[in-house]
Amino acid sequence: MDSVHTLGDLDFSALATSDFGIMDDDDVSVPDSPSSESGTLSPGALEKQRASLQSYLNALPYECESPEEMQEKLEHIVGRICICAEAKNWLVLTTWDGMLQCWLLMRYPMSKPIRAKLTRVYFELCLVPGIEPRVMRSWADMLSRLICNKPDSRRKLDAADLQLPWQPLWRMLQKELWPKKRMHDSSRNVVNILLFVAEQCRRYFPVGEVPEMFATFLPMLTKDTVLTMIPVLTSFLPPSHSHTYMPMVFKLWEAFNSSVIDDRFIELCGELSEEHVAGQFSEYGAEGAAEWKTVGIWSEAEWTFLIGKTLGSMNVPVGATRGASTTAGHADSMADKQSLRIKKLINRSSALAKLIVYSLSLDGPVRDNGSNGGVPSSEGFVAGSRALDSLDKLTTSVESFFHPSNYGIWSLNLTHFVQRLMAEFSKRWKEEQQPSCKTPVTRRLTPEIRRNFILILRTPVLLSMFSKDPFTISYSQAAIRAMALLEPSLVMPEILERAYSGLEVVNETHRTTSVMTMLSAVALPLVSEKIYLGGQKHIVPLLELCIPGIDLNDPVKTICATMFITSVVQHIKIADVSMHQYGVDLSSDAPSEDIMDVDPATEQPLPSGVEGPGMPALSREEERALARESTAAWADWVTSLFRRVLALFENLPEEGGKKGTTGGKMEEAVLKAIKGALDTVCLHLSDSLFDLVLKLVYEYASTNAKSNAVRAFGQLVSCLARARPEKTVDRFFPFCLAQIQEELKHGASSIRTTSTHEAVPSDTTLHWNMSILRGCFGYGGGAILKYKDQLLGLMALLVEKTKSERGYTGTGRLINRILHSAATIYTLNARYVNPDEWDSPEFNRNLTSQWGKMYDADDVDVVWHVPTRDEIEFVLEILDKIAAPALDKVEALLQTVGKWDSVARNDFCRYLHAARSVWGGLPTFLLQGAKDVAKPCMNADIEVPELLVMPLDVKAGFVLTDPSDPQYQRAAAHRLRFGRLVHRAADVLRKESEGEDHIDAVIGVSRAIDVYLLEYAITRSNFESLTKAYRQARDANRIWPKQKENSRVVFQKRAQVYNAGRLYMHALYRRRDALDDQLLEDLIEMSLSPYTRVRRHAQAVVHNACGYFVRSTRFTLPYVFRALEKKNDPDRMKGALYILWNKGTAAYALADIHFHGQYLVALLGCQHEEKPSVQKLVGNVAQDALVYLNEESCHTDAFAEDISGVLRALADLRHEFSASLVDPRILQEALLKSNVRVPLKNQRYAETVTAVMELAERPATHWRYVQFAIRFLYGLLRRDFAPPPAVAAFFLKQSISPHTTIRVTAQKAVVKVCAHVKIRTFSKSSDQLWLDEWENPLRVDIPVDDPSVFMRQHGQPGYPAGQEGDLRVDKVETGFLVWTSTVKGYRAVPEGPSPFAWEEASRPVLRAMSEVMNQGNFFSVLALLWGQESMKNSTTPELRAENVTFMKSIAKMFENEKLQAILDTIDPLLADGDRYKQRSGAELLAGLSRGSKHWPKQHADYLWSWIASRLDRIYAQMKPDTISFWENLLSEQLVDRDPRRTAPLVKWILSLPQEFHGDSAFAMSKSLSIFNILVDCLDLRFLPLADQYINLFLDNANTGYAEIRSQIAQNIYAIISIQWRPVYPTAQEFISACASSPDPFRIRQARYLQRISQIVGQLPAWREERLPPPRVSQSQYDKVGLTILQWVWDFAHGPQAPLIFPYIIVLLPEIIRMSELNDSSELQTYSSAVLYVLSAVTPPPEFIEVIADNFINAIKSSTSWRIRVNALPTLIVFFYRNLLSMSGDLVSRLMSVLLECLSDENIEVREMASKMLSGVVRCSQRQSIVPLKDRFVNTLRRTRMPKRGDPAYQDSLRSLHSAILGICALIESFPYSVEPWMPPLTDGKAFAPLESI
Repeated sequence: MDSVHTLGDLDFSALATSDFGIMDDDDVSVPDSPSSESGTLSPGALEKQRASLQSYLNALPYECESPEEMQEKLEHIVGRICICAEAKNWLVLTTWDGMLQCWLLMRYPMSKPIRAKLTRVYFELCLVPGIEPRVMRSWADMLSRLICNKPDSRRKLDAADLQLPWQPLWRMLQKELWPKKRMHDSSRNVVNILLFVAEQCRRYFPVGEVPEMFATFLPMLTKDTVLTMIPVLTSFLPPSHSHTYMPMVFKLWEAFNSSVIDDRFIELCGELSEEHVAGQFSEYGAEGAAEWKTVGIWSEAEWTFLIGKTLGSMNVPVGATRGASTTAGHADSMADKQSLRIKKLINRSSALAKLIVYSLSLDGPVRDNGSNGGVPSSEGFVAGSRALDSLDKLTTSVESFFHPSNYGIWSLNLTHFVQRLMAEFSKRWKEEQQPSCKTPVTRRLTPEIRRNFILILRTPVLLSMFSKDPFTISYSQAAIRAMALLEPSLVMPEILERAYSGLEVVNETHRTTSVMTMLSAVALPLVSEKIYLGGQKHIVPLLELCIPGIDLNDPVKTICATMFITSVVQHIKIADVSMHQYGVDLSSDAPSEDIMDVDPATEQPLPSGVEGPGMPALSREEERALARESTAAWADWVTSLFRRVLALFENLPEEGGKKGTTGGKMEEAVLKAIKGALDTVCLHLSDSLFDLVLKLVYEYASTNAKSNAVRAFGQLVSCLARARPEKTVDRFFPFCLAQIQEELKHGASSIRTTSTHEAVPSDTTLHWNMSILRGCFGYGGGAILKYKDQLLGLMALLVEKTKSERGYTGTGRLINRILHSAATIYTLNARYVNPDEWDSPEFNRNLTSQWGKMYDADDVDVVWHVPTRDEIEFVLEILDKIAAPALDKVEALLQTVGKWDSVARNDFCRYLHAARSVWGGLPTFLLQGAKDVAKPCMNADIEVPELLVMPLDVKAGFVLTDPSDPQYQRAAAHRLRFGRLVHRAADVLRKESEGEDHIDAVIGVSRAIDVYLLEYAITRSNFESLTKAYRQARDANRIWPKQKENSRVVFQKRAQVYNAGRLYMHALYRRRDALDDQLLEDLIEMSLSPYTRVRRHAQAVVHNACGYFVRSTRFTLPYVFRALEKKNDPDRMKGALYILWNKGTAAYALADIHFHGQYLVALLGCQHEEKPSVQKLVGNVAQDALVYLNEESCHTDAFAEDISGVLRALADLRHEFSASLVDPRILQEALLKSNVRVPLKNQRYAETVTAVMELAERPATHWRYVQFAIRFLYGLLRRDFAPPPAVAAFFLKQSISPHTTIRVTAQKAVVKVCAHVKIRTFSKSSDQLWLDEWENPLRVDIPVDDPSVFMRQHGQPGYPAGQEGDLRVDKVETGFLVWTSTVKGYRAVPEGPSPFAWEEASRPVLRAMSEVMNQGNFFSVLALLWGQESMKNSTTPELRAENVTFMKSIAKMFENEKLQAILDTIDPLLADGDRYKQRSGAELLAGLSRGSKHWPKQHADYLWSWIASRLDRIYAQMKPDTISFWENLLSEQLVDRDPRRTAPLVKWILSLPQEFHGDSAFAMSKSLSIFNILVDCLDLRFLPLADQYINLFLDNANTGYAEIRSQIAQNIYAIISIQWRPVYPTAQEFISACASSPDPFRIRQARYLQRISQIVGQLPAWREERLPPPRVSQSQYDKVGLTILQWVWDFAHGPQAPLIFPYIIVLLPEIIRMSELNDSSELQTYSSAVLYVLSAVTPPPEFIEVIADNFINAIKSSTSWRIRVNALPTLIVFFYRNLLSMSGDLVSRLMSVLLECLSDENIEVREMASKMLSGVVRCSQRQSIVPLKDRFVNTLRRTRMPKRGDPAYQDSLRSLHSAILGICALIESFPYSVEPWMPPLTDGKAFAPLESI
């Protein structure tokens, strides 16, 4: 816990990742009210925080600090934070962040101004440039804790309380979004941290800045950067005034095909729906709020679009293709790698659910659903809500995918969606019942909406309940639970019906387990009369059916059964209150209090079938009577449960194994589940039933002793003891005591052992009874005092007599339990009602109506066990009479260590174990006060002692706290003696190296040290598991996240966790006294032991201790480094390496000013040890150390730049505290020491580099160590310091090393050195250096006043000689939507000297590098190494980017210095027959020419003329196996370069012949693919040539070669993509165009529509001229058709897919015709594929009808039945994908086509139509079922079959067949249910005509 890195030594990630740094701030606290209307602090808010805090404090059994005292502590912490920030001591600052987290964990109120200003400080900290990412992450985390923006918790700050500037954040972000290629580290994640900060802060960005944001972001949004800029937009735009940007969002969304964009925008829409649900009554006021439109805040068109996206997100397969339902994912994979680094887990289901739920309201006419016997109408909306109507359509259309038989990857998606829908609905329903709800009544949910919402989702959930994987099932159950809590009368009967059938058939285990877990989910409505009247009477029968489920052969079923038992019993008291128990019915006669409040919606006649079979509705009185009667069966149930469990225990496998477990993991899980269930059952038994169970268990215990159930039976007894400790102890103790004494007298446990082993059979009875006693004494200190003398005697006897390992560890556990029960503060009585109610006659009289009772926090009476004086005295007595004598024995044994025999060793282990067990049971007995720190481990010259973190001193449940109290002194003396003796034992055993025999003794000592150092207060893992258990219990009973009432147990757990949190504060940041140090030294020695077991155990303890003791890592490291020196034993080295490998240790050491270098040098010094295992370990440690070596880590600690923003925020924060916030003396000292620290850090850095370098250059260094060293040196390069020249020279020398791994690192290092020289030369300030804002002296910002002029000057593909101008524009990264005001350009370098003079400090570096390259053959060796055959991809070698970059860096730095040598090396390689050598030449050439960008003109011209003269030769050399790297070479030259720089190459490519009908396909595709590269790289500069080439390609679409067709298709696609530039003069005009124009992105304008229409016009004629089969593929029709199809296919899979639709409309009829050509399989495959792909891209809405009509017309008008068979399925897929956008007319046209096809002449068409009809009816047309049924039945009745020979016979047969197919289709449309209209269809009359056939 060293001051250098909280993140290192005290791992706060525990607080960070699990979000309990802020235990959701209102974990069941006070009710919400909109206290902070006006950003100022209304008096209510602080009061409310105080009330919330008070409910926590009241639950504790001791006094706590007042808010004022805690405010002082906060002031102290904030003061320290201010000092650290002013002194720029960032690493110490992060440790104080940890303290602030601790303070927040205590849940004391913090006023809004303080919170807002602290947030501002952390926001400014995140913007300090050049800080290590880990540190920045901890600040971002702190920021989010302070704002507390978690979705379901109350926000702590409103926009009025805090305003933050967005520009500085954007400035930081740009560097990370588009990092410089040569400096980029792919593992860096800062971009996501900064976007996270933006998202957290977006509501605090000033609303007036939105136009400014647009003006900044939109010009940078291009087709290439769209995936980067969309996340930026959604992270920055504030949630208010959404109407200013939503139109743009929808238009942008419509224009791109991308799942990343879908994710971001769906999330945005979900959030906005929720934020603005109250419209102008929301916190944003009338002007900031979104206005209500047709559906919520969405217009009809927007809503249709959103619902279409929802359907697409379900990912269900439709039609023949089982693949993905969209091409969006594929399109994203084509994006640049940069944008794919932006990652965020977006829960799409959650966002869609919010979108739908928060758009529900009464906004339309109510649809009549035909409940009064009428025909259901299709007018109006379900429950009068448009959104609900859409949800209804959506659910109906995917309903069949919920069925388990239709299981697939979509199942999880669907059930998750339904679960989120229910969660959001419950939340909104409950929010609207709060008095503080701002939503106007007319916009709220109505009971009718609620009922229909649940009815819509009920069927899918009941289907998926039996699904095939546990996650899907758990989502369905969560949904069912929410439904049962909201509308129990709709769901519970259905569930109960399934429950009985599922539990009665035991042979379908899958159903049984699903039913049990489902019942556990709805346990609360089942038991609580308040929620659902009519469930109570089912409880006993259901529990009886569950008992057979407890079965060792089926562990899963057992766990499910116990889960159900637990979840029901935790809400009830198990007592017999039936008539025969009480004689008469005692409930009140007056019915007035029993009238159930029925909400008006349910008074309407329920639709038939809802009550479920055999469930008549009874009055409340009858229900209560039935429930009471059922309780008569409790006694039988309880006895059969316990008998069943005992039977299961008898069949357990034997105990054993290393940890003494029973069987494997499954058995352990079963036992744990059973214990949990029995625990709950025993707690809730009435007195008489408890006595019954106690008797039963006691009888079993006294007549059996089973060796396989020793542990399990002990746990069973502890369940009884927890409920009623006195009764249980009285019953068992005398019996067990006698048995144990008897057994020991006869020699049980007398075989001496010290390691785990199988139990000796004759010891079973002893272990059995000890286990029972351990169970008895787990709870209830009072019971212990009653028997204290017998207990003391028993403990002494056991310590003395148990000699086997199993015996004495059992004794230790017993002592531990007894002490823990007597001396700790813990909660008692976890029943579901307060103790005073449990026994009150009133409560028991109406028992069943009290089941499931809930409490508010303040009504819960938490019962604690607090040790009394007598109990404390008893503990001290144990210390005197058990612990002290045991230590005496150990002390005596230590005198004779050298002469130990096995008896002595056994005694040593036993007695030490006894002493250790005593202290292990007393973690909170003594409060350790301040300690004398013997070795503070301070660097006095650079550290301020007052800035070392102190523990947060809060009151916690310690027993003895006053050092002057005699009891305290007695206990402290015992503890001290224990610690000293353990140290002595460690010391003595270390000197006596008795070898193997001592291992058990040494491990015993190491465990004792563990207890002494770490069994204090509470450990992190215990605290975490308590928190987790509390969370789970709390969420299990909540309907919505802000629910205040919960069960009593939950509040008891809450109090426990809060108490644990206070204890945890004492465990953290502890100081070390001299004894602690000695014990740490002992542990380090043990960690280096030759025995693996000892090493492992000790290392674990060391790492743990370092997490709790301040500066412990710094204390231990010197010992560890010494163990790595020469002459050490290999095992010691291994131990040391394992310690250094620990993440916390490594992070700390490498951030420490002194240890940083030592760590690296020590690793490199390990070469002397030959043992392979040691070397492997060194490799691992060295590899993992690289993460901590980054250029910012050094800069963070030696930070000297200006931090004005942070200082302003700090000055502002000071106003909120008293004047003494910052201690001026400490501040002064901190500032002085900072001035020492920075130069010292830089000096240490230089020393480290030199030391590593020196090791690497030694001749004796093995190549693996050279590899480690070069990796370290690479990690140590800094952008703010020039490296020593020797290092740079070393990198270059190693870049021609024969070892590939060394060479790769060396090349990367050379690239980085060169890049750093360049940026240091160009940077004028440190900010420019760290934010990548330096400027090249040649740079010119060219104003774009008139884009057309700019394009004329700089946007042409080529210029006539002499008219090039003197500016070059390499990248035009704007001008897609809006132009930036200037575009970056460079002046062309004229002839003469070099334009750059590299900085003075780096010149020696460059000279040293130059000397290395001058050694004659540097480049030829390099070329030789690069030209070796590579193992990886032998098929087609690719250009290796790292080699090109290396060469480019050298060319940039040294310009033409080595030009001739390099060209001479390249020349022979280009013509070499070996393709790998050709590739090495290509790499050298690519890098060289790429690096010559700013060379003086004469040299650049020379290089280009050299290249140009060889282009033809290269072209001729390109073969199929080498073309890919030559293509890479060309694209490397052209990409992001002004064509004026590469004019010879551009001219050469444009002059290549474009052949389409030649003899060699390869020769033609070669020139086409090179041309395609040119098109891609020129981008908008290609526009002047576009038309001419499109025409050329379309003219030659009839080529006979498939690869040429695909090249043509790609080229057309590329050119059309480039032409799409919907550019606007300003961002503002673009935004208004989005709001007013129907097509601002111009995706509906197709430039070449004329041309395509011409081709379509010719196709029918060509179709007639097709050649006969074997030569059919040579036909003009086929060739042109395939080119066009390939082009559509490419387009549909790319990001610009929506642009293709105007063309598709023209092509569609022809494509449908192609799909029927059987003689050309290629054409048929492609056309069908294209038709399906149509459905995978969302078309602009106006095209939907056109496309569907095309299909319908093709089917109607076609003469070929094949077209009908092919077009039907594609039409249906298209219909399904765009289901929710289809108009009513279109649907009826579709239905009429299907009905026509049903009576088609061709039987295949009829059958296909029948299939399609059932699908369409199932997913959307349910209202037309009855008319269709009538139509088909009438046809059947009307049709009379004539005789066979009759000419009308065929027609009659066909119409009969069509009617029967129609009826089949209707029946098939409901595959999982029998609808009321089905049975009449099966009666014989309907089918009478068939008899005559």
